[in-house]
Amino acid sequence: MSEPTRWIDLDGAVNARDLGGLPTADGGATRRGRVLRSDNLQDLTVTDVRVLLDEYHLKNVIDLRSDAEVRLEGPGPLTRVPSVTLHQLSLFPEGGRRTDVAADTPERADVGKALPWQDRATEGTALDRSTGHYLGYLRDRGDNIAAALRVMTRTDGSSLVHCAAGKDRTGVVCALALDLAGVTREAIVADYAMTGERIHAVLRRLRGSDTYATDLDSRPADSHLPHAAIMEKLLARIDEEFGGTEGWLTGHGWTGEDTDALRERLLG
Repeated sequence: MSEPTRWIDLDGAVNARDLGGLPTADGGATRRGRVLRSDNLQDLTVTDVRVLLDEYHLKNVIDLRSDAEVRLEGPGPLTRVPSVTLHQLSLFPEGGRRTDVAADTPERADVGKALPWQDRATEGTALDRSTGHYLGYLRDRGDNIAAALRVMTRTDGSSLVHCAAGKDRTGVVCALALDLAGVTREAIVADYAMTGERIHAVLRRLRGSDTYATDLDSRPADSHLPHAAIMEKLLARIDEEFGGTEGWLTGHGWTGEDTDALRERLLG
């Protein structure tokens, strides 16, 4: 009998999947229906919302987008569901630092200036650039990464973490959660790279939004692919510089009790 798919079929999102069913180093596996990941939720249909509520008992949404993205895209349908709590936890500096200084201007004509990753480095190899962006999340918003992981420990229903594409910011936060839970490195990297199966649908969807279209078209198509080597290098850097994910998190108020709670939620 074939293993059930981890993909979640939704009309209004194309990169949604369950983090359950991933193998751990001790021979176990993550539980299904505990933590989900996705691309932007702005276009969810009424049927999609029912699927998330009825089949996955969704209670908490972890939105990793910047303030500018949320403002430009407007409220999504889950903001109107009283039983769901939204946690906006940007992985970029906010409040006028970096290119977010232009985000105070809401006009769509300024959208290219408002997106906080517009000042990303262009030097070095693609692998080094992507790893550098990901390490930037850790450097700039360790507080929000720790907060996102704590939301995942809640026991009142499933949590769903998302950004725009469900690839970079979502990929990093999910990788750290899975690493803490003891999931094998191979499985963590494979989950990150899995977005590649849907990348054309993801890009097509984002190009339909004025918020992202210009930025996407300004970059080589190759740069959007979630190459396994990017996540491998990120995790290796965290090991080398901080002694692992838990070692890095301790510098942001994370405790052993937090780790136990996350493991219990993902594995118990």
